Amino acid sequence: MTEPTAAPHRAPRADCVADSAGGITFDIAADDAAEPTLVLRRRGSDPADETRLPLTPAAEGHSRAVLPSTVELAEGRWDVYVGARAVEPGIRDVRALVDHLPEPAGPVAARVPYPTADGRLAVRSWLRDRHAEAGDITFGEDNCTVEGMLYGTELGEGAVAEARLGDQVREVPVDGEKDTFTFTLPYGPLAEPPLEKQRLWELWLRPAADAEPVRVGRVLDDIWDRRNIFVYPEHQGSGYRAAPCYTTDNELCVRITP
Repeated sequence: MTEPTAAPHRAPRADCVADSAGGITFDIAADDAAEPTLVLRRRGSDPADETRLPLTPAAEGHSRAVLPSTVELAEGRWDVYVGARAVEPGIRDVRALVDHLPEPAGPVAARVPYPTADGRLAVRSWLRDRHAEAGDITFGEDNCTVEGMLYGTELGEGAVAEARLGDQVREVPVDGEKDTFTFTLPYGPLAEPPLEKQRLWELWLRPAADAEPVRVGRVLDDIWDRRNIFVYPEHQGSGYRAAPCYTTDNELCVRITP
């Protein structure tokens, strides 16, 4: 008689709540008391960069781990484990992140728990001393206008926005007041021939003539990857199409396609 096959050990599953200050609380069904630690492991780090959080008993047979906002989490993608086992995502309450705006003096520390493409739980972290947060994007006949907020720096004399492609740079003036900015970027100079393949121009902002540039992105909400969520209308030019877009890291670019 064949012995019954043991049921596979189910991966731990975590519900999590994010707060506006950057803290995250993880609630896990307490199915294995021998694993008292929740581990955040930064993807691609060598040697392994880990943050270990104690799991303590919580109500209704759950264990709880808390990532305080005061614990620094380097920028990147952090996979979540209990011991050596990857954690599955449960309910994610990220409502507190939607309207969160840090102090203009900076720094910016944003963390979003999210489900990976292969069904695991991870945390996307951004940590920047200076940051240019993109807001509304509007469109003219052959250009786009970007509005936003500056953190950790202020606008000064000679401020410009830069579109960068390798060692090529196109500059346009920036308007604004202290910690706000707006600039209009024409598409034509980004599509100068010969245009033989797609170009992805990175957008940067130099707050003053003598300041280091700051990458323009959008990280201050609950969206960990906005590539397929924020899709902007394409402009049809002479021999090219142009549209703003976001990268997998939520950095703002302009895509030029033959």
